[in-house]
Amino acid sequence: MASIERPRRRPPPDPVAVLRGHRAAVNDACFHPSLPLLFSGAADGELRAWDTASHRTASSVWAHAGTAGVYSVAAGAGLGNKIISQGRDGTCKCWVIEEAGLSRRPVLTIKTSTYHFCKMSLVKSPSFAHSVRSGSSCETSDVEPPREATEENTESHVVNPTEGSQEHGEGITSSGQNMMAIAGQESSQVELWDITSARKIISLPQSSSANAKDHPTKQKGLCMAVQAFIPYESAGYVNILSSYEDGSTLWWDVRKPGLPISSVKYHSESALSVAIDGSCNGGISGGADDKVVIFTLDHPKGAFTLRKEIELERPGIAGTTIRPDNKIAATAGWDHRIRVYNYNKGNALAVLKYHSDSCNAVTFSSDCKLMASCSTDTTVALWELYPPKPKAN
Repeated sequence: MASIERPRRRPPPDPVAVLRGHRAAVNDACFHPSLPLLFSGAADGELRAWDTASHRTASSVWAHAGTAGVYSVAAGAGLGNKIISQGRDGTCKCWVIEEAGLSRRPVLTIKTSTYHFCKMSLVKSPSFAHSVRSGSSCETSDVEPPREATEENTESHVVNPTEGSQEHGEGITSSGQNMMAIAGQESSQVELWDITSARKIISLPQSSSANAKDHPTKQKGLCMAVQAFIPYESAGYVNILSSYEDGSTLWWDVRKPGLPISSVKYHSESALSVAIDGSCNGGISGGADDKVVIFTLDHPKGAFTLRKEIELERPGIAGTTIRPDNKIAATAGWDHRIRVYNYNKGNALAVLKYHSDSCNAVTFSSDCKLMASCSTDTTVALWELYPPKPKAN
């Protein structure tokens, strides 16, 4: 009897472009929300801007000196024509995107005095509010942010947090567009900073309780990942998810800085990455163990709900991300692979095997058309995966 020939599964796609030029491991990458630019930061301190249309380097600066390197880069609608780089030299720097590329010097240097492996996080707002305010949802915005006067670009303003740190929990309401969360100088704390004034707004938990016996983070080890967001239910107050060395993730509301509003331990080893979705109602986390976790945030109860636990053949997830339309999630693995999932169902869609060394981060463009992955192999790969369907007129 003749055997039935089964259809072969379609092979995973190749990248549409590979960006080469870095001479060291690429630690992070991010797309600009409205310009055709991708930014990447490497372990030797180089920050590059790439043209996503021509796939060429638009400009490059040595952002963080010595062996510290660039550990994280971030751009957002609220920053306009600026981007933020974070180095392991204890500073975060703000750069202006000029006509010729990145400014040669930062317009602002924030001395955070943090030297950890935790990447910073800009504050995410629900995407429906985002689109009303800035037009940067999955419908592509062609509005270019205004260019800043060149005089401002010639000065580098260095601020030390001891010059007027404003540790307070009251009145922290804004769009969150000019705030960032980072692991604190005290390694188990999380700090929220105002980027415009380069001042620390608050530490979580508050310093006054840092030595208490019931300190909520002291026994959890280093803070390994943070994600700041403003859920619709929080009346404009920033919430933060922070993940720790012991595998736990805490949920903070700045109105209650003494204790987290909820805590879970989804990972058996260090939780290395956490990402919130576009609606700020759930997210995905990965760590040094062999699982990826998709969860929901129950805002009325202030609790995590496990939605899907995905077992991996090989341990180690360094980065996680969710596409702005909440349809696709992706992870960057130590095993050189990028894994792509249906975010709503939690099922695997593709395993991308281009990189030849550990993948450090993965990110989506704001129009949902491109994904970028970066690796210790010194390359950044661009992918076109499950592009969103164009809206009918």
